[in-house]
Amino acid sequence: MRAALTVFFLFVSNTFMTLAWYGHLKFKEMEWSKSLGLIAIIAISWGIALFEYIFQVPANKYGFRENGGPFSLMQLKVTQEAVSITVFLIFSILFFKTEKIAWNHIVAFCLIILAVFFAFIKK
Repeated sequence: MRAALTVFFLFVSNTFMTLAWYGHLKFKEMEWSKSLGLIAIIAISWGIALFEYIFQVPANKYGFRENGGPFSLMQLKVTQEAVSITVFLIFSILFFKTEKIAWNHIVAFCLIILAVFFAFIKK
């Protein structure tokens, strides 16, 4: 249960992170945001990132082995990176139609998944 909850929180957290980091790149298409300066965009991104932390901190707390969770620190980090790239790929496909996923992106993604595999190999 803790493993599933941890991964769920990581997905939610990374969704907010991706919106905070890259969502503002779509602001130019929205009428309300055309006159925003950099400081305003940073403030909006920080507001979105707050929700990232609301989910990221519990994911790490519940998922960490020393807190009763199933994952070592390294496993948590590698899993988070794999979730992050998964969320980013979905986000870029849905919102940035001009971005094309090429073979080298797929290879890079597969290598990240391979990293997760190696992180979970028992010593």
